[in-house]
Order: sequence, then structure tokens, then C-alpha cells
Amino acid sequence: MPQVHPTAVIDPSAKLADDVVVGAYAIVGPEVELGPRVELRPHAHVWGRTRIGEGSRIFSFAVVGEDPQDKDFSGETTELVIGCNNVIREHSSIHVGTVKGGGATRLGDDNLIMSGVHIGHDCQIGSHCIIASQCAIAGHVEVGDYAVIGGLCGVHQFARIGESAMVGGLTGVTKDAPPFSIVAGERATTRGVNVIGLRRRGFSPEVRGQIKRAFHTLFFSKLRLEVALSQVREEGFDSDEVKRLVAFVETSERGVSR
Repeated sequence: MPQVHPTAVIDPSAKLADDVVVGAYAIVGPEVELGPRVELRPHAHVWGRTRIGEGSRIFSFAVVGEDPQDKDFSGETTELVIGCNNVIREHSSIHVGTVKGGGATRLGDDNLIMSGVHIGHDCQIGSHCIIASQCAIAGHVEVGDYAVIGGLCGVHQFARIGESAMVGGLTGVTKDAPPFSIVAGERATTRGVNVIGLRRRGFSPEVRGQIKRAFHTLFFSKLRLEVALSQVREEGFDSDEVKRLVAFVETSERGVSR
């Protein structure tokens, strides 16, 4: 049976796995589903059509699954899907999606969402990401696996942050941050390859070398982007990582930080 503090408010229609722990004064709404070993710390607030996967922990005063901050939202049925083993720290807010944005906000597995982070409606957050304190992530943002976003960053709506990108603290991300990059600045510019992140993921020296060479051509050669992309394709890199990098740049709608 779930371990629920007597002061917690749990809607009778919420679905809680048998080993869920709910702390004092936490609130769980009617359409919430909490998977095995989910823990809600005191004063956590979980609402909306929200599913939280196994082993995730929601800390005090976090607000998860509330209505989106979108003036066009008028109570449509949308959802928030949170994967397994996520940690969502104090005072963070994560909202459900909107119909026009696809209907769902999603987080993958094993993410660390630090205190005071806001993740807006329809965001698609990958797995193994770290989002540091007081980041403000607007609606419709995509964040790839293993990305790290430093403290006090702001991310513009519809921007993308690629896999294994490192965003420096106090950075404003208005264009797409390329995979495997370090970006920083009042308006983010690409500063180099996230070498430490690549090593931590276990990429071989050969793959890291291919990424570095592709980066030099795409972001530091001063070639027009179309010409740089063509040159990278002609070099015949065989790593999947470079192919994903090229595909990310090719599909950018907001432009890529260079």
C-alpha cells in the first residue's frame, strides 16, 4: 500500500503504485499516475494528466502538471509524461502541453532538474540531462540526451539544444545549440566541442576526432553554412555522431549558434 502522510491530499481517482511515498501536505490531482517507488516530498504539487515513471522524486514546493502559461489554453485535455529516475528539485515548475504544440510535455529518464527551474508547455527533454538552478525554458523547446544547461539560463521558445551540448551559465539561447558543443554568452555562440562530455559518454578518440574536424568546418572556418555543410558531407565522415550533427544543422528552423 502507498505510504501517504495523513495531511496529504490525494484525489480518490489518482493511480498510485503500491510503494509510492507521499509526504506531508503534498497534493495529487485526479488524473495523476505515480509509478513504482515514486516519492513526493512534503508540499509537492502534482496535477493534470501527469504520468511519473518509476523511481522519480519530486521535492518540496515543486509544481508539476499544472496548466500551461499560454493565453490560448482553455482547458483542453493535454498531458505531462515524466520518465523513470528523474529528480525534480524544490520550486521547479513543469507544465502540461497544448493542443497546438502536440498535446504533451515530455521528460525522458535520469534527468536532474535543479531548484527553481521552469520547463514550459510542449517541451521535449531527453534523458540523462542536467538543468541547473533558475533556468527558464520556454515552450516547445527540445533538449537532447546528455545535455547540460548551466544556472540562470534562458532558452527561447522553439529553440533546440542538441545532445551532449553544454550551455554555460547566464546564457541566452535564442538559436539552436549544436550537439556536442559548448555554447555561452549573453546571446549564445558556439565556443568549441564539449570534449569532457564526449569522454564521459565513452566516445572513442576516433569519433571525438571526427566531431572536432566537422566542428572546425561548420563553425570556425568562416564558410557560409551551406558551403560548410557540403564540405563536411564530401569529407565522408563515417561516424553516426557526425551524421547526427549534420542532420541537426540541416533541420534547424531558428538558425544555429556559430
